[in-house]
Amino acid sequence: WKWVKTLESKKSKAELSLLKNQINPHFFFNTLNNLYGLTVEKSDDAPNVVLKLADMMRYTIYMGKEDLVPLKDEVEYLQNYIELHKIRYQKKVDIQFTYSDISDYHIAPLLYIIALENAFKHGVEKLTENAYIHINISTDDGNIRFEIENNFEKPGTKHDYGIGLDNLKQRLQLLYPKKHQLNIKNSDSVYKLSLNLETI
Repeated sequence: WKWVKTLESKKSKAELSLLKNQINPHFFFNTLNNLYGLTVEKSDDAPNVVLKLADMMRYTIYMGKEDLVPLKDEVEYLQNYIELHKIRYQKKVDIQFTYSDISDYHIAPLLYIIALENAFKHGVEKLTENAYIHINISTDDGNIRFEIENNFEKPGTKHDYGIGLDNLKQRLQLLYPKKHQLNIKNSDSVYKLSLNLETI
């Protein structure tokens, strides 16, 4: 029985490692391309992009290996991601990120970035105007609730969120079995994702 449990544990860790390695490689590639454009233009934003990208890479590589990280560090990671995207866009985008009572909580790393990345990819990047992303993180009695909403083009069409969302679902099954609720609504040009985690 112990041998079987050991094998199951090793299998789960291997699956988690593989899933983590799928996260964000194209984001770094795209940001490096943007950075190249900024340096060619001799933009004053280039040094700031380098620093934020270095912070994000450091977090992904080192903190991404941890079982749990402070929720406040995950929030900072998401903020850096948002700031990098703001530098890219010439158009006006309504991005609101609110959170409360996060200081005493810990969470598995890199869970939320997938939803945020999809909001930019399928919403902001394809809309010519009035694009928005609204994010809220709240905590209550051992629970962490993450909510994200964005609009997108072409009412009634369904987007294929592909490997990113599948990755998230698999990681949640491994990390928070029977301790998570993931809900997704996709209608009327609005995409909403909510994720509730029981951390105790």
